[in-house]
Amino acid sequence: MTQPQNFTADSFVSPELYTEIQQFYVRQLGLLDQTRIAEWAELFTEDAVFDQITGVALQGRDVIRKQVLDRADEVVEKGLDYFRHWLGMLDVRPQDDGSLHVRAYSLAMHTPTGGALNIHASVVMEDVLVRQDGGWKVSHRNLTLDGRPA
Repeated sequence: MTQPQNFTADSFVSPELYTEIQQFYVRQLGLLDQTRIAEWAELFTEDAVFDQITGVALQGRDVIRKQVLDRADEVVEKGLDYFRHWLGMLDVRPQDDGSLHVRAYSLAMHTPTGGALNIHASVVMEDVLVRQDGGWKVSHRNLTLDGRPA
């Protein structure tokens, strides 16, 4: 994964681009939360890499899609009404190659039928976004449990 550049005055994106990236994640996580997995997966490049918190790397959009579809089935089998994601502390850095390095915190939450909301995990998400097909796509995603040593 491309490492972000050091903090400098020009290492921040414009407010317009920052808003565009926020909207990208609202859309991507919204699709995931609505279990529209095929559409969610289209926001990854065909050769994307997804480093999961389990330490297992998924390679390729089709593999990522299949793994997440399998997990969605598990959520239904466990009797969970909702599985939701919240993203915050979004840091967007332009890279020399035109890509963006994005780092954020994410909470994954679930609600059992008739139960209270539970926080499933708090993770640090690091993405490399590239422009493709007129929009942004994830070419590399790395998730780590928040608080776990690197």
